[in-house]
Amino acid sequence: MKIKLLITTILAAAVLLGSGLLFSTSSTSAPQATFVLLDGSLRTADDFRGKVTLVNFWATSCTTCVAEMPMIVRAYEKYRSRGYETLAVAMSYDPPSYVVNFASTRKLPFAVALDNTGAVARAWGDVNVTPTTFVVNKRGNIVKRYVGKPNFDELDKLIEELLAET
Repeated sequence: MKIKLLITTILAAAVLLGSGLLFSTSSTSAPQATFVLLDGSLRTADDFRGKVTLVNFWATSCTTCVAEMPMIVRAYEKYRSRGYETLAVAMSYDPPSYVVNFASTRKLPFAVALDNTGAVARAWGDVNVTPTTFVVNKRGNIVKRYVGKPNFDELDKLIEELLAET
């Protein structure tokens, strides 16, 4: 009977760990990967300290990524004056010319990075599914990870809460 209870407890803990309910990601610092922006400049997670930052891994060949981009732009435009930043990281398999064309024709108002080697995606937890989006608080801690299209109403609420933090 004790073994069955122990196994049940271990399984329950594993499920909670897997769903992210047992441990919050709020204490996980954003990785110190270097982002290479389309203009050739470099940024790190430290450059975003003091701001709430959305880091979106995407690809021009990802239909969900393309479909969600106007909502990411809307959030950026809505919150940027309050200390909100967005960084779109193109996956290593995305041809740079496609990324440049996409950013230019869509007039993306935020920073766009190329991850030519895949090092940034690896540093951020071996990201290989697009879109994958991280929300980082002002202290540089990852507070939320979305795999797939975020619920933008929920995302807006989270951004509001994080911007209100001191």
